[in-house]
Amino acid sequence: MSWTTASDLKAQLRRWWDRGELLRPLVALETPFPLRLTLKGPSSTELTEQFAAVRAWIADLVAAPHLRIEWREVQHRVQGGQRLPQSIWIDTLDDALGLLGKSRDAERFARLVALTRSTVPALLPWLAKRPLQAIELAGPWSQLMAIVRWLVDHPRPGIYLRQVDISGVHSKFIETHRAVLSELLDLALPPEVITAERTGVGQFAARYGFLDKPARIRFRVLDDRIRLLPGPTRPDITLDADSFAGLDLPLQRVFITENETNFLAFPPVAAAIVIFGAGYGWEALARAAWLTRGAIHYWGDIDTHGFAILDQLRSRLEPVASFLMDRDTLMAHEAYWGEETDPVLHDLTRLTVEERALFEDLRDNRIRKKLRLEQERVGFDWVTQALGRLQV
Repeated sequence: MSWTTASDLKAQLRRWWDRGELLRPLVALETPFPLRLTLKGPSSTELTEQFAAVRAWIADLVAAPHLRIEWREVQHRVQGGQRLPQSIWIDTLDDALGLLGKSRDAERFARLVALTRSTVPALLPWLAKRPLQAIELAGPWSQLMAIVRWLVDHPRPGIYLRQVDISGVHSKFIETHRAVLSELLDLALPPEVITAERTGVGQFAARYGFLDKPARIRFRVLDDRIRLLPGPTRPDITLDADSFAGLDLPLQRVFITENETNFLAFPPVAAAIVIFGAGYGWEALARAAWLTRGAIHYWGDIDTHGFAILDQLRSRLEPVASFLMDRDTLMAHEAYWGEETDPVLHDLTRLTVEERALFEDLRDNRIRKKLRLEQERVGFDWVTQALGRLQV
């Protein structure tokens, strides 16, 4: 039996709620009511053969609260004149909320709408788009509004988040809510005070004109003849990105590795440094134009993510050669193969022919399923030999 039950009607209305369509009219001041729900009833044959079931079905609909039934009269050759439901209606928002048990949530949302309309009306489209998320944020909503109002009054403030002085708002609150604040600020602030190319929560400060802690670059000088600091040769140095960009070292080679042990144990190389990499974050290195005067070598894991990082690095710096990310290195260390948990599946456009062939073999599981060789598994005799070939 596929007749629409009272539970089915409630489920239809629940989908309207889940899409935010019942609350959205509280923002737009428009209404979808009266709202007609989908109704499927018994056929003429079913009315004859299942008359008792039809009567029970009708009784179930009649007993359901908040529904209005439109009826139709039918003359049946066996049962005579009968009145059957023709359509089902929800006449008002209050009826819909009562049926779903969502009246309190709607009242909470209505208060958010009123507060927003009176303080930052530019955010009303966000409430209309994300009413259920707004209800979840009902507790801190006034604090979010206070932050938005403060930035409207102080665009691109040029201070650290920790220095923001808003009554009842701690800087940690801002950091915790950066994702939703980004959506709100993009609506409330004029485009000219937003750095649009800075995206994601990690770029929140730069996007809205706050100061951010400077990126730091850690590197080791691999040549005893290059003395940056008094004291031990080949020191481990960390500089902010601006200071690093201002260096002008007499280098022929720059090595970048993602593994700290490899970074610390990297062998001496004439006129070279090694940089402790930062995954996909290469903006700070790209500011150091002097790096590109020598050869740049990237040493990452032999897996799809390692090649993806290499591909991304080449979008910021060029030319960049891979180091120990070749098929010979992979096959020579079969005893140390591991498994990559979440391989990269999209194409990479900045790889060489040889790199792309190995990447695709790894991505498509042609050698072994989810194969990876972590860079720290490569033997240092192998590393030393590879460096010797570079310096010939």
